[in-house]
Amino acid sequence: MLLNKRKALQLILLLSKSIKNPKTSLKYRNKFTLLTSVVLSAQCTDVNVNNVTKNIYKKFYMPKHFVNLGINKIRNLIKSIGLFNNKAKNIYQLSKILLEKYQSKVPNKFEDLISLPGVGRKTANVVLNAAFNKPTIAVDTHVFRVANRTGLSNGANPEKVEKQLLKILPQQYIKKAHHLILLHGRYICKAKTPSCKICVINKICLYKEKYE
Repeated sequence: MLLNKRKALQLILLLSKSIKNPKTSLKYRNKFTLLTSVVLSAQCTDVNVNNVTKNIYKKFYMPKHFVNLGINKIRNLIKSIGLFNNKAKNIYQLSKILLEKYQSKVPNKFEDLISLPGVGRKTANVVLNAAFNKPTIAVDTHVFRVANRTGLSNGANPEKVEKQLLKILPQQYIKKAHHLILLHGRYICKAKTPSCKICVINKICLYKEKYE
């Protein structure tokens, strides 16, 4: 069962009142460092990424910097982050592509972004939303869980959830909705023990196993 559009709007408005200034918790210096931080955040907390990048971005914040560093030095800089071997390769390669193909600028088109190493659908949508103010929905584990629990979606995979959210939510709330749903999932509608007693959307949510 899914919420209707009226209920979906009500849900987003309640979250808007509860969560002030919703935005990514990743710390970044420019569009390029946002992109690298989102790549680093795969299967890793934003807190951990921020702890690692706060010193990196003081010196290295452009594609040419990471190309000059090379894979081994990038690996050493991010070695406390999970999957650092693959992430080091991806950051080096995407930096090289940005330098050579895009004049060091992060592209603002979805198709161009997902063509970069280490950049999937979720990462591209985060960058488009946060860096370019585009109305996109990036479906991570939190958004996927909350959307399916509440009745905003019944999608079996992130792409289906994304399409359903884009369809059911009013256009003017799409950009904000991404962060509202994500933050609600991170702090209230948690995976194992959702805080249903203090949840502002408790009466609208269709979750059948609410904690009373």
